[in-house]
Amino acid sequence: MSRTDGGKSDSIGRVVWASLIGTTIEWYDFFLYTAAAALVFNTVFFPTGDPLTGTLLAFGTYAIGFIARPLGGLVFGHYGDRLGRKRLLVISLLMMGVATVAIGLLPTYASIGVAAPILLTFLRLVQGFAIGGEWGGAVLLVGEHGDDRRRGFWTSWPQAGVPAGNLLATAVLAVLAAVQTDAAFLSWGWRISFLLSGLLVIIGLWIRLAVAESPLFLEAQERAKQQAGSARAPIITVLKESWREVLIASGARMAENASYYVITGFLLVYLTQALDLDRSLGLNAVLIGSVVHLAVIPLWGALSDIIGRRAVYLFGAIGVGVWGFLFFAMLDTRSFGIITLATTLGLVLHGAMYGPQAAFFAELFSTGVRYSGASIGYQLASIVAGGLAPLIATGLLAAFDGTLAISLYIGLVCLITVVAVWAAKETRGISLREPEIGDRSEV
Repeated sequence: MSRTDGGKSDSIGRVVWASLIGTTIEWYDFFLYTAAAALVFNTVFFPTGDPLTGTLLAFGTYAIGFIARPLGGLVFGHYGDRLGRKRLLVISLLMMGVATVAIGLLPTYASIGVAAPILLTFLRLVQGFAIGGEWGGAVLLVGEHGDDRRRGFWTSWPQAGVPAGNLLATAVLAVLAAVQTDAAFLSWGWRISFLLSGLLVIIGLWIRLAVAESPLFLEAQERAKQQAGSARAPIITVLKESWREVLIASGARMAENASYYVITGFLLVYLTQALDLDRSLGLNAVLIGSVVHLAVIPLWGALSDIIGRRAVYLFGAIGVGVWGFLFFAMLDTRSFGIITLATTLGLVLHGAMYGPQAAFFAELFSTGVRYSGASIGYQLASIVAGGLAPLIATGLLAAFDGTLAISLYIGLVCLITVVAVWAAKETRGISLREPEIGDRSEV
């Protein structure tokens, strides 16, 4: 049990629930853009004579959201270490919801010309900035409430908010695509999924405002008051004294982040444009895979509490590297069952990295700079991994007229992750109260 701001006690289950719901809503908004970029935005906001070129332009604005994520991580991390995890989480949820609803109301290229993609790009930047601060706060709020022995399991639940958000976004789009004609879906139907975010954000805020601030943050804040005048900005401290841990976290993210967006984003492009299959096939495959993904992430997190973070993480990275060479051959069968199996297998292996990730990254840093350090390490890789993955995969497909280059690209990012995780110390079971920053390398 932990103490709340008002003196009442919060169970770890309540904190986990609040983080999971809030994270699910934010990632619903973020992933909604991913699917829409592959299915809608290429014609609505970037009309060209070549569908693949329109998709590249749409994924370009999609990638811009990832560029804003490290900036969001820096700002939210700094103030999250100064003002608290909970307050910044509320701000990030509000920012994300407003930007997503605005996209749903945005006029098309046919209506206002070039102003449409410009406004879309700006709103994507706001989304990226908001999500840059969401992850660190959500997982730390849980990790700093929970116990050392089961931290991998508890912090894996906010991680499960990612597939839950993707599941929700894909389900909404799949239903809309199923009950509407293509013309209606492209004309106005896709907007419903974005406008729905307004209701979800209200629900998320109600749940998130009721949860307690991190007890470890409150302890660190009290210590800081007693040492007034001697504290440096968290961002300066973490970059000066824990730059190695930041690089390890970024490297560990490469395979996890890139592979996920190839599976859930580029998959839709490949099936609809390279294989000329119906969009509902890809959406349903991702839908089924996301259900399994949601279920296995806590299992991988729990396993990391038993055998260690590095062992589980390395299994996932190596597995995804091998999977990358099988994935497209399975898609080329054009069989819904095999396509679904390929998608699900990739997400299960991805979960082996994503399940223990939150605990692993949190354990690299001390309380006073944990939000900053974990967020920066997590979000830096988003630019070159998740943000560019669908763009790179689409470009490689167009340049080489085949998928071998894409498989090699997946293999390369997996190699980077293996090296980063291999260089890290095992952190399972470490106390988040001690040791202080500067001592983590000795663990």
